[in-house]
Amino acid sequence: MEPIIIAVAPNGARKTTKDLPQIPVTTKDIARDVKEFADAGAAMVHLHIRDKNQKHILDVEKYKETIAAIREQVGDDLIIQTTTESIGIYSPEEQMKVVMELKPDSVSLALREFIPDKSYEETARGFFADVVGSGIIPQYVLFNSEDVKYFSELRGEGIIPGKEVFVLFVLGKKTADINDKNTWSTADDLDEFLESFDGDLKLAETKWMACAFGGNENACMVKTANCGGSVRVGFENNHFLENGEVAPSNAALVEQFISSGIKRKIASAREARKILSGTVELKD
Repeated sequence: MEPIIIAVAPNGARKTTKDLPQIPVTTKDIARDVKEFADAGAAMVHLHIRDKNQKHILDVEKYKETIAAIREQVGDDLIIQTTTESIGIYSPEEQMKVVMELKPDSVSLALREFIPDKSYEETARGFFADVVGSGIIPQYVLFNSEDVKYFSELRGEGIIPGKEVFVLFVLGKKTADINDKNTWSTADDLDEFLESFDGDLKLAETKWMACAFGGNENACMVKTANCGGSVRVGFENNHFLENGEVAPSNAALVEQFISSGIKRKIASAREARKILSGTVELKD
């Protein structure tokens, strides 16, 4: 199996310092936090930015400022993946505009947001091609087996381009209550994706990663790693350690995963870039 890429989603779009005092939301705090979890072994950051009121924004200049601050801390190797999450604020057209103006290392693209219905398919085709053609590593966010099946159809039709593809399986429900253990993701949630994934996507052409909601995150990531996937941890989806304590930092979540007895090698940032290089090459 390839080395495991560890990504970290340090803040997300919703939690504030009122919810979690240690969550990084300012440019300075995000850069410091990224330095800590990169030193712990992460190769990628899934980046959200906030305004002065800690509200989620998609803003090219704020992104540039934050990316520059991160680069000052960690250098050029770490993969910086920006989000396009709308949270009901941004249209697909606005999301696309930010990506093409910014041209980040990588970008996460929720299939449901860019193609809410079939009338958006041709617009998405052009945008996805522009992303790959610009050398931006796209990661397509899939929430269930229906998303996997639709993604496979789009890939077959050439709407999803690239020699290889990179996907994120989101285990559990976005409506999960971080304080209600009954709503947390479980390792069994991965099975739905693997069953659909094996049937609908070509394994050799797919790089996959998973994230999970709540305090079972590490168990979910261990299963993901053992099944051949890469992992995303972080305060966006979870801030609990396995022992039930609140994690002091995102780096602590990375360290917890690495110390879980995983037999696969952990990818450096340079190795992660090499692993994902096929996602920005068009098919012959």
